[in-house]
Amino acid sequence: MALFLREHLVLIVVQSIQFIVMIGLFWLAGYRDVELTFYSLFLGFFFLGCYLLYQYVSRRAVYQRLQTEVKTFDESIQSLGETPLGQALEQLQRSQYRLYAEDIAHLNKKQDEHHVFLDRWIHQMKTPVSVIELLAQELDEPESSDVREETERLKTELNTVLYMARLRSVQTDYHIKQVNLVDIVNSVNNDNKRLFIRNKIYPEVKEQTENVHVESDEKWLFFILSQIIQNAIKYSANEANTILIEIDHVSGKGVCQITDYGVGIPLEDKRRLFDMFFTGENGRKFRESTGVGLYLVKEVADYLGHEIEVESIVGEGTTFRIIF
Repeated sequence: MALFLREHLVLIVVQSIQFIVMIGLFWLAGYRDVELTFYSLFLGFFFLGCYLLYQYVSRRAVYQRLQTEVKTFDESIQSLGETPLGQALEQLQRSQYRLYAEDIAHLNKKQDEHHVFLDRWIHQMKTPVSVIELLAQELDEPESSDVREETERLKTELNTVLYMARLRSVQTDYHIKQVNLVDIVNSVNNDNKRLFIRNKIYPEVKEQTENVHVESDEKWLFFILSQIIQNAIKYSANEANTILIEIDHVSGKGVCQITDYGVGIPLEDKRRLFDMFFTGENGRKFRESTGVGLYLVKEVADYLGHEIEVESIVGEGTTFRIIF
């Protein structure tokens, strides 16, 4: 109704002025019958009201559509009545919908082609990296360790890109089941043992509650823990010689807490910690930071329904807490 009144406000004002001017002219010309004057004004506004009522009733669907927020793309296509304006607007909506749908389908096709290419490229790159790693075993030290360190770094980055590509299909690429937290933490630590040894940092795993099982996807949880533990190692290098991993069961929820005693996170960086490509102050000091890992961690955790809490003090360390 408000939109209808705003649209017809000028008509109402002009008609009102017209009625008043006409009555004024008759009054000046000597026709001064008061009852006839008011009766004429009544008839004029009555017919104006009837016209406005007809316009509103016949176009009510149009005005309601224009004033209703569209929450989904399909909601923009609705029947707008049988009036010429409603039919014309409905036809315009359908033509716009068709054009947008065609553009979206084209973009989705291009995106799918890019993702397929990216997946294949990553898998193809893993083969030469593995070959280089095998060849490095025949080299003398320290060359062998240097080469293997770089291949490990390359494998880590390739895995990050692979999980980034898989993120688009996380709603279909997951399997929720009971997971033993200690077992998966030990698997992550074993997978990163060279990184621990190279940085002279060792994990300490504490079971505050034994045999804590949580519902999660084993593959994606492995990725989440790997990213957090690898960050803990990276930002603890030359600062501490251990990271603490505590597993507990609190108030009916499984909790995995990873604490490092490294450089810590500045307060102004904490609120953007999970933003894509955000590296912060520490990222500028540690050149290997890409700002992608924690973004993926938060996206996957949110989808799986896991909460992530972060506590940190600069110069003392950081604690990541995953609540299942």
